[in-house]
Amino acid sequence: MMEQLEHLTGSFVGLVWGLPLVFALCFSGVFFTFYFGFPQLFFFRHAIQIVSGKFDKKNNTDGEISHFQALCTALSATVGLGNIAGVAIAVSLGGPGSVFWLWVAGFIGMATKFTEVTLSLKYREVSASGHVHGGPMFTIKNGLSKKFYPLAWAYALFVILSSFGAGNMFQSNQMAQILNTSLSIPTWITGVIFGIMAFLVLIGGIKRIGKVTEKLVPIMVGIYVLGALGIILINYTNILSIFSLIFNGAFSGTAAVGGFAGVAFKEVVIMGIRRASFSNEAGMGSSAMAHSAAKSFPAQEGIVALLEPFIDTIVICSITALALLSTGAWSQSGIAGSEMTAWAFESVYGLFGRGIVTLTVTLFAFSTIISWSYYGEQGITFVFGEKYIPHYRYIFIIFIFFGAIAKLNLVLNISDAVYGLLAIPNLIGTYFLLGKAKECLNEYRFELSRSHVNHEIS
Repeated sequence: MMEQLEHLTGSFVGLVWGLPLVFALCFSGVFFTFYFGFPQLFFFRHAIQIVSGKFDKKNNTDGEISHFQALCTALSATVGLGNIAGVAIAVSLGGPGSVFWLWVAGFIGMATKFTEVTLSLKYREVSASGHVHGGPMFTIKNGLSKKFYPLAWAYALFVILSSFGAGNMFQSNQMAQILNTSLSIPTWITGVIFGIMAFLVLIGGIKRIGKVTEKLVPIMVGIYVLGALGIILINYTNILSIFSLIFNGAFSGTAAVGGFAGVAFKEVVIMGIRRASFSNEAGMGSSAMAHSAAKSFPAQEGIVALLEPFIDTIVICSITALALLSTGAWSQSGIAGSEMTAWAFESVYGLFGRGIVTLTVTLFAFSTIISWSYYGEQGITFVFGEKYIPHYRYIFIIFIFFGAIAKLNLVLNISDAVYGLLAIPNLIGTYFLLGKAKECLNEYRFELSRSHVNHEIS
């Protein structure tokens, strides 16, 4: 019976993440890129200036955290196992060519992030307690007519379910498994320890989450990126041939090599875009909930958000892919996911390399857990009200423990499918409100030009 359920739910995941969703995410990214005039190119430098705090003094607006804290909170949810295990899955199933389509998805995803975050700040709410709440469900509720309200409820429900599955149990399970494999730590101990650690962070709300992530994200990304760059530099003689494999495989598929079975063009494209979407969450609307708490204006925070897919996909995922390809890990038979990445690191650094992967998997997974708990809180607030957030937190902590000790195939199949469904109400709401997002961008451009003129006069 259980095997049949796993098979059925596995088929459901494949149905949700099939060609229609992949096409919708790609088309949306391309459309938003042209509609807003390539914001990922023309506002990239400005985004860095905003995050650095250059415009903070001019922000007389609602919010609880800074631009940098919002970006780190969103990144702590997106920079995770998708960057380690997800990329390995992409190249093991789609070949080197999938990396090219991963880049494409990352680039157009920058425009999608800009759009959904801009709208989320425009339509966010401030509760009587002074807390800011936002995200696609609030965007749909406050920006569209009542006939769209079921879409907002659907999104909130999908977020709650995803926070327990993909954002919690999957992460704690992967932490527990790699710590058990590498350090022989019993899975139940991992569940207890990280459950307590998460609780200490979550009781402080978004302000404490922001303070933790602004310290944790740079550290964990720095450790991992430096380790992967070292692998690439040591194998620098393979770089030209690697890029040749990537670009040739992107348009012609990849022939069988070593333990790699070979794939056709269609699988290369789907795998690259699918893994990028899982990793950077562009089109899902989830990061918009973190950015909604920023002390910022709509288009300004949208510009900050476009940095996410760049950092997550174009930088970190690319470095992982190059490490896997340069060591030949991608063509080894019998290894996949985070184990493939661990093999690549171990082939260069020995057991120390496996230790790097163990540490970063743990940090990445924990950071994802605390950020997704906040996303779940936004869903709870929308459906049940703010007063039920403490109850949600207690249940969320319990699920961290269960995730660490359980076999999750059935739960994860359901949560992966529900996670994919987030894109449907999010994209529908986004398309109906594109004109409002354009107005926000035009207003922000006007304010920037006026500030520049005043600065010149003074």
